[in-house]
Amino acid sequence: MPFDVVCDGQNCRAFAIRFQGRAHAYVNRCTHIAMEMDYRPNRFFDDSGRWLLCATHGATYAPHTGECAGGPGRGPLVKIELTESGGVVYWRPSPRVKPLEF
Repeated sequence: MPFDVVCDGQNCRAFAIRFQGRAHAYVNRCTHIAMEMDYRPNRFFDDSGRWLLCATHGATYAPHTGECAGGPGRGPLVKIELTESGGVVYWRPSPRVKPLEF
């Protein structure tokens, strides 16, 4: 599920996924080159369903931590803290990731 945030002062897309029954969210920005990662709109997993994949240069990331597992990535994805209550997922702002201002 995509949503918009401000990360390090820039408007960015973010995404939430469910992996092994738990929700996780990240800023949609590869750590190799600051490009959105989805290979089709809102598609982030590789064919095995085990890794998040940057469609541009093939960096792979662990879905539960955002850690780079292979390819040209330079560190982990920016993780967005989530809470879940009553089947609804909420994200929490952090020093790096804040809500968009209208």
